Amino acid sequence: MTSFRFLHAADIHLDSPLHGLSRYEGLPVEDIRSATRAAFDNLVQFAIDEAVDFVVLAGDLFDGDWRDMGTGLYFARMMGRLNQVGIPAFVLAGNHDAASVISRTVPWPPNVRLFEARRPETHRLPDLAVAVHGQSFSTPAVTDNLVLA
Repeated sequence: MTSFRFLHAADIHLDSPLHGLSRYEGLPVEDIRSATRAAFDNLVQFAIDEAVDFVVLAGDLFDGDWRDMGTGLYFARMMGRLNQVGIPAFVLAGNHDAASVISRTVPWPPNVRLFEARRPETHRLPDLAVAVHGQSFSTPAVTDNLVLA
């Protein structure tokens, strides 16, 4: 059996506006709102430092459609860092980023594999004898059991 290491993350909600923070007086709101990027920077650096074989970002990477393209361009730049060192990234849309119109306009680096929402897919890493299976959410409210497919 081939040995491999991967990094799995979910529910990142990159650049989430965190509207509820305004209820709490005295909070460092901007520091908290920028925490998702700081955490994602750390995630990417950790993947590079540990030389993982691949990264899986399993749902709710984003928090709905973005206010501007900055979120997508930032994500593409971070995935470009992984691409430079040969680390593939597998991305599944969850209920918060299901079928995002804006995310389809960003030119992802070649190492990014976004799973389809219409049906399950398998992406293979033959050198590792690994197959990554998955399916993105097509809408925010998926009531079908996706595991059955």
